[in-house]
Amino acid sequence: MTATTRNVRPVTEKLGKEGSGELVPSRYAVRIGDLDVVLISDGVLPLPTSTMSTNVSEADRNEWFDGRFLQRDTFDWALNIALIRSDERLILVDSGVGDGFEYFTRAGQSVMRLETAGIDLSAITDIVVTHMHMDHVGGLNTDGVKARLRPDVRIHVAAAEVAFWKNPDFSKTVMPETVPPALRKAAAKFVALYGENIVQFDQTVEVAAGVSARVTGGHTPGHCVVDVASNGEKLTFVGDAIFEVNFDNPAWQNGFEHDPEGAVDVRIALFNEAAETGALLAAAHVAFPSIGHIAKHGDGFRFVPVQWDY
Repeated sequence: MTATTRNVRPVTEKLGKEGSGELVPSRYAVRIGDLDVVLISDGVLPLPTSTMSTNVSEADRNEWFDGRFLQRDTFDWALNIALIRSDERLILVDSGVGDGFEYFTRAGQSVMRLETAGIDLSAITDIVVTHMHMDHVGGLNTDGVKARLRPDVRIHVAAAEVAFWKNPDFSKTVMPETVPPALRKAAAKFVALYGENIVQFDQTVEVAAGVSARVTGGHTPGHCVVDVASNGEKLTFVGDAIFEVNFDNPAWQNGFEHDPEGAVDVRIALFNEAAETGALLAAAHVAFPSIGHIAKHGDGFRFVPVQWDY
């Protein structure tokens, strides 16, 4: 099962128009059968490298970061969202971190970048929230965004996720101390703002033709991934199930995982699935545009990025 990359222009002619004026690329499109998928960068989140590998030694962690010419203390964590066109439905997957966090000044770009791509927020018919962490619902919480969305927009969230954030458990996480209160606040604000629009689902839901969400759990109890499939081609947006370090080290746990051991099982299953089927994979926190194939490589996996089509 394979998918082909296409020049951005034919896709954006359908979804919007060019002209962001930015000097770095912030969106990239692929065609999955008859469906259009655009990955959009919300920016980067500077976080302690220790959160990327909470169950390994500092020496092992330093070796990985040194080998990639990255700093040992702080890591620029990519943050990506996705936009999918299926017939007359326009589906947004996650919304970025928004503008309510003074320590994340280099992210929160999603709404602006949708606008510069010619996307009117009122054209979005559906939103899938992979999970209710602040860097996935924060864009929706930004002042003025709700008023620009259509009143009947459907926001698909796993029932287990909604239930979890009524009384979240952080006992297995290893986060900077300022983060849990911010996560609670963002999740509560999201539910308060969009409660009437939230469509809860149990295990799987078909959002539109060829677009479905399925619960994996692990990262959060209701974490889900989004599958895009058409004409024998497939791409899975895995949300926070996979991080940059995990291709080489799938068992390395992340400090933001509410069930670290379960999250390891989830990502290994997703890696094996992608390696066996040849489907494309994209992720919220893999370097933009995060699109590529997965190959088995010793005890780990190898990420094979798509060749950009200019």
